[in-house]
Amino acid sequence: MAKIDALRRFLLPCFFPTTARSSTIHTKPTTTPTKKRLSTSLRDDIPEEKTNQETQNQDQDSQSSTAGSNDSAGNTTTLAPPRPSKSMVIGTIFGHRRGHVWFCIQHDRLSTKPILLLELSIFTNQLVQEMRSGLVRIALECNRSELESCPLHSVPVWTMFCNGRKLGFAAKRKANKRVRLILKMMQSTTVGAGAIPAGFGSSPCSEELMYMRANYEHVVGSADSQSFHLINPDECPGQELSVFLLRSRNGICQ
Repeated sequence: MAKIDALRRFLLPCFFPTTARSSTIHTKPTTTPTKKRLSTSLRDDIPEEKTNQETQNQDQDSQSSTAGSNDSAGNTTTLAPPRPSKSMVIGTIFGHRRGHVWFCIQHDRLSTKPILLLELSIFTNQLVQEMRSGLVRIALECNRSELESCPLHSVPVWTMFCNGRKLGFAAKRKANKRVRLILKMMQSTTVGAGAIPAGFGSSPCSEELMYMRANYEHVVGSADSQSFHLINPDECPGQELSVFLLRSRNGICQ
C-alpha cells in the first residue's frame, strides 16, 4: 500500500497538472491582450477622430471661402455700370459772321441729310472769340419731365449754356434746300476751316459763310446724355470743343 500511494503521488502530478497549466496559459493571454487592445484603442482612436474632424472643418472652410469669393465676384460683375459707347462722326459748324451758328452732325460727308442739325442762339463772331481761349463747352439741356420719352436727337428746343453762361436756346432744324446746298459745297472737305463767298447759289445774304469741319468723337453715356468732342489733327494746335446733350430733372445745368 505504501508503494501504491507513493506511485499515485508521483504519477498524478504528471497527468493532472496539464489542465492547470492550460488554464493558466488560457487565462494569461485573455487578460493581457485585452489590456493592450484597450490601451492602444484609447491612444490611437481619439487622435484619429480629431484629425478627421479638423480635416473636414478645413475642407468646409475652404469651400465656404471659395463660394464667398465667387459670390462677391458675381456681385461685382452685376453691379458694374455699363460702359459708354463711342463712335466717330463728322461735325460741321457754319454760319454767317453776324448770324447764328449751326451745328451739323453727319455719318458720311457725301450725304446731304444730317443725323442732327441744330441752330444755336450764339453768333458766329461770338463763338470765334470764345474759341480763342482754346476751350469751348456748349451744354444743351432739356427737361426730363416734359420730354422723357423723346429721343435726344428729336428734342425740338434746348436751353443753351456756353462755358457756364446761359446764352438763350437752341432749336432742332430740318435740312432745307439751302442747308443741303451748303453741305454739298463742302463735300470735298474732310477736315478744315474756310469761308464760302457771299451770294453763293440763290442766297440773298451779302456776307460770306464761315465753316469749320472736323471729326468728332460721339459718346453715348445713357438715354439722357450724349456728347460730341472735337478731335484735333496732329499738325494743328489743341482746340477743345465739346457739345453736350443732357436731359435733367429740373432742366437746370449743374
